[in-house]
Amino acid sequence: MGKGFVPHGDGGAILLSMSTTITLARKRWHVARAAIYSFRALLSIIRDKLPTSTIGTSYQPYTLLEVEPTSPPIAPSMSSDQAWLSQTVRERDLDSLRRFGGVHAIATVVKTHLQHGISEDDHDISWRRENFGSNTYVRPPSKGLLYFIWNAFKDTTLIILLICAALALGFGMKEHGPKEGWYEGGSIFVAVFLVVVVSAISNFKQERQFNKLSKISNNILINVVRGGRPQQISIFDIVVGDVVILKIGDQIAADGLFIDGHSLQIDESSMTGESDHVEVNATSNPFLHSGSKVVDGYGRMLVTSVGMNTSWGEMMSSINRDSAEETPLQARLNGLTTSIGKVGLLVAFLVLVVLLIRYFTGNTHDQRGNVEYKGSKTGVDSILSSIVRIVSVAVTIVVVAIPEGLPLAVTLTLAYSMKRMMSDHAMVRKLSACETMGSATVVCTDKTGTLTLNQMQVTKAWIGEEEVSQVAAPEVYKLLQHGVALNTTGSVYMPVPGAVPEISGSPTEKAILSWAVKELGMDMEGIRKSCKILEVESFNSDKKRSGVMIRNNCDSTIHVHWKGAAEIILAMCSSYCTSAGTKALDEDGRRKIRLLIEGMAASSLRCIAFAHREVSEGELEYTGEEKAHLKLKEEGLTLLGIVGLKDPCRPEVKNAVEICKRAGVQIKMITGDNIFTAKAIAAECGILGFKQHEGEVVEGVEFRNYTHEQRMEKVDKICVMARSSPLDKLLMVQCLRQKGHVVAVTGDGTNDAPALKEADIGLSMGIQGTEVAKESSDIVILDDNFNTVATVLSWGRCVYNNIQKFIQFQLTVNVAALVINFIAAISAGEVPLTAVQLLWVNLIMDTLGALALATERPTTELLDKPPVGRTEPLITNIMWRNLLSQALYQIAVLLTLQFKGKSIFNVTTEVKDTLIFNTFVLCQVFNEFNSRRLERKNVFEGLHRNPLFISIIGITIILQVMMVEFLKKFANTVRLSWQQWLACIVIAVISWPIGFLVKFIPVPQEPIFTSIAKLLRTARKNRKIS
Repeated sequence: MGKGFVPHGDGGAILLSMSTTITLARKRWHVARAAIYSFRALLSIIRDKLPTSTIGTSYQPYTLLEVEPTSPPIAPSMSSDQAWLSQTVRERDLDSLRRFGGVHAIATVVKTHLQHGISEDDHDISWRRENFGSNTYVRPPSKGLLYFIWNAFKDTTLIILLICAALALGFGMKEHGPKEGWYEGGSIFVAVFLVVVVSAISNFKQERQFNKLSKISNNILINVVRGGRPQQISIFDIVVGDVVILKIGDQIAADGLFIDGHSLQIDESSMTGESDHVEVNATSNPFLHSGSKVVDGYGRMLVTSVGMNTSWGEMMSSINRDSAEETPLQARLNGLTTSIGKVGLLVAFLVLVVLLIRYFTGNTHDQRGNVEYKGSKTGVDSILSSIVRIVSVAVTIVVVAIPEGLPLAVTLTLAYSMKRMMSDHAMVRKLSACETMGSATVVCTDKTGTLTLNQMQVTKAWIGEEEVSQVAAPEVYKLLQHGVALNTTGSVYMPVPGAVPEISGSPTEKAILSWAVKELGMDMEGIRKSCKILEVESFNSDKKRSGVMIRNNCDSTIHVHWKGAAEIILAMCSSYCTSAGTKALDEDGRRKIRLLIEGMAASSLRCIAFAHREVSEGELEYTGEEKAHLKLKEEGLTLLGIVGLKDPCRPEVKNAVEICKRAGVQIKMITGDNIFTAKAIAAECGILGFKQHEGEVVEGVEFRNYTHEQRMEKVDKICVMARSSPLDKLLMVQCLRQKGHVVAVTGDGTNDAPALKEADIGLSMGIQGTEVAKESSDIVILDDNFNTVATVLSWGRCVYNNIQKFIQFQLTVNVAALVINFIAAISAGEVPLTAVQLLWVNLIMDTLGALALATERPTTELLDKPPVGRTEPLITNIMWRNLLSQALYQIAVLLTLQFKGKSIFNVTTEVKDTLIFNTFVLCQVFNEFNSRRLERKNVFEGLHRNPLFISIIGITIILQVMMVEFLKKFANTVRLSWQQWLACIVIAVISWPIGFLVKFIPVPQEPIFTSIAKLLRTARKNRKIS
């Protein structure tokens, strides 16, 4: 039973003996429930009387009691087991919860201290996981290899080929006997199966890769309290009884009950579909549900159900995440595939018609030179066998012509890029972002943590016009300590007296708390015990301030403390503190403090001010019709002091900004900081030059107040926007997109979600980013570093470039194969490449070629060119030049071998056909090197860094040797001499100098089809005029 509830005494024994039909876990619940019902009042008294300091981290908030058999019967509707608790929270059954004793009673049942949480003991955590379940849910089984094999067999052309193979197998075995007759049909069967299996294995591996990345993206960190220590743990490690700390932007990790907090607003739209935010409090709605998100306020939650016992777990277990998301590039490639396929179908149909006509007119001969069709003298089996062979050749031409490897290449390169980007600290959540990032023309970036190190430290502190070290007024120190300790979402944990305190919270909060502890001697725990918090106004990016109203326990006086952006807090003040006391804040004093703030900001310091006001009972005001919340006074405050926080720029950020600028990408810094701080940081990072031009720096309120026309006119010039709100960021993104830019935006806050969704690519921060921001983004920057943004940009261009390489390679094979087979069929009545040989070429192109070319890493040259436009064609003029030159060379060589090969090499027809097949395949192997670089002449550059490419080339050559030399019956080939092999290699190697020389031929910038369309329009106009 582990650390279960073990009753002792006769009463407990009797109760246990009465419960022989229920589970051991339920027995524990029964005893605990009876204990709570009998002694709730006593426990309440004890809890009120005992000082908090006497409760250690090892305190177990439950009592072992003797239970008499005359205890009140358990109501059926209040079955006190895990199922009852899960149902109570799920159905928001407030009455049942109150009758049970509320959150304090539940904490007793699950053995949790509401302040210190559960213990950090592994045995206790294991016991909880064993008895209440783990915070995971059962996923539907992922797609297995057989699924992908079956899916690949659904291809229409492959089904026709299999039918042809079956007919060929039957006719062959009938005509030539089982020993010799199975070769043709059996070979097609094996070739089709090989193509299907290789394709299925490739897709299966990508599916596993996507599932793995999905698990990583779901593994978020949750703030909990264990053993009195605030700490972060994986969402999967949450157990029943954990005390979870909730703040704005957090995802609720499990079902639970509200312990304490202020202004906690929850978005439950993922569960209920309702967009209205729900207020959670201790009185009317203490229920929190897994999958919801915190949109305002903060609080603490007691976990009551995890994993499959939550409604979110039940819902997610029935959802099978489909990783077969079609990206925009895949959609474009599918359109290209369809167009090429139509051409292939036309060619195949013409070949079919020509071969059938030639066959039935007696113009075809068998291997012995005899006419195949002799009218009525030819048997039905022989006719059907010949027709099947002709149809299989036509269908195989369709298989080769349709470049189904194009979408596969996208999947491969995306999967490869996603894996590599993960190691480069970028986690892709949406596949389309990989492609779109390559086209980005503008990056709108945050400052804190992205351009800077996010290592805040208070370097200056002022009270009035004097530094803190010069001020000795104890009353001012006391108010400052209260302003820091009570108006924060951070915490200070002291393991033992005199130890180094463990400070948690946001970087800004941690810096201020650390300063207050070290410089002001703040005792956070003592201050919090001496006051009662009445109302809280949480910080967000719009208000740029936070406030708290407290009542002092000693004299019952009420105080309001504000903290926030220095100039905003200054505007709320009418007086300020000095070493001599409080002074009225006249215009001269306000001007001096404003200059002080500007001077600190110009030194790249973030300025935070503290203000205070004492409020009488009669001055208290309430907000809303229900008067549920107190209103914090916002005027007549006294300025306590100002602190300056230094956050150094990342050392590598200036180089990353230069790289982006060189790549034709504008960088715009959008920050909530003071305009002077923003300008100083932007200049340090290289976003602003030494000479600043008019319109480069604006404040959010100024940009917001422009007319739409003014915003559209000025938005391109703006480099820095200071004191901005999330709405300003959204407005800028909308304006940039309307001007045709492809916009990438970084964001970390909950309020950044609209801008992240609006942008073409949303980049959220993995460390400081809230879960709401991450879910709204396309890519998560795991290290919050702008350098990673530049890396993502290069990977985006790499994806696009790799796809273009593969298109060039595949279309070269398509054009050559179609032209050769078509001309040979019309002129000679036969095709030089058999169905099996064409299937082998198809395998080289689609799978092996995609693997080789789609796994190239980014190169520096990719960032030396401007971004690719939204509507720029996939096949550029450079690609047309490269592929047509190679295709024409291959066509010329192979047609020469087709018609003159026998006399040139003095060989038989079988050897000639093998030479054609071997030369054709080797040409593709050597052309694969040419495809590595679309523009650069040195195609071997960086080859040693891509071992996969070299391996695939090696595997292809080895398999080709096997096809020619050892699988003669299967591939319909004959052995070649070493001289003939050498001739094939020499012919294929010539593709290298051709690829080198054609790159000296200049091509126009305008796409070739656009030029042709213009010429046609001009010709039509001239015709109309004439």
